[in-house]
Amino acid sequence: MFKWFATAEAERFGKELAQFILAELSGSARKREAKFAVRAEKILIRADLRVREFRAREPLNFYKKSKLANAFLWALKDGGCDEAYLTELTDWLTIRL
Repeated sequence: MFKWFATAEAERFGKELAQFILAELSGSARKREAKFAVRAEKILIRADLRVREFRAREPLNFYKKSKLANAFLWALKDGGCDEAYLTELTDWLTIRL
């Protein structure tokens, strides 16, 4: 029963995923809108693969999903991501969980 509340791994993955996305997008944020969209789409495809792998090895209940998404959101916010874009990215992640 206590495994249900063990969220350390989910939170770690949420922070790690946010850092991956921020690192990959940092250089392309200054480029034109069209190039940024293409680059972001490629990065999100790679991030989606990471999410699928994590879901395969770690069973997630709604509490763990919430903690993962919250850690992801705050890591993006701490990383200086635009408010509208971090909300969009968090919604993207929530759908995949």
